[in-house]
Amino acid sequence: MSYPVQKSNEEWQAVLNKEQFRVLREKGTEAPFTGEYDKHMPESGVYTCAGCNAPLYKANHKFKSGCGWPAYFDGIPGAITRHTDNAFGMSRTEIVCSNCGGHLGHVFKGEGYQTPTDERHCVNSISLKFSPEDKRTEECAKTEV
Repeated sequence: MSYPVQKSNEEWQAVLNKEQFRVLREKGTEAPFTGEYDKHMPESGVYTCAGCNAPLYKANHKFKSGCGWPAYFDGIPGAITRHTDNAFGMSRTEIVCSNCGGHLGHVFKGEGYQTPTDERHCVNSISLKFSPEDKRTEECAKTEV
């Protein structure tokens, strides 16, 4: 699949650290309960892709799942692309950044969480950056003045 942001492995390695490259570009997984955003629970803000800075998740879509990775019940519309992942002898739904194709994690349905979508986007912290402000909202406000 093709994504708007296209870079060679060498270009990605120049902008990502070793662990970010392993997770985002090689579909790795960070160890549970070790990520920076696992217990991070701000009231507002936006989580963006660590590879290309595209907005992915709103802070108010994050919930405590206890799974060891940041969990969200929904992404920003159009920000996340889903693929079937048949690795490790099971079928799961992989989620990637729609802008650069960076691996975020997996999405699980029907686990019974009391969320509006009954989905859990299980995301590697290292795939994310956090901004306390939604830059898109700030830019819109500036142009409306």
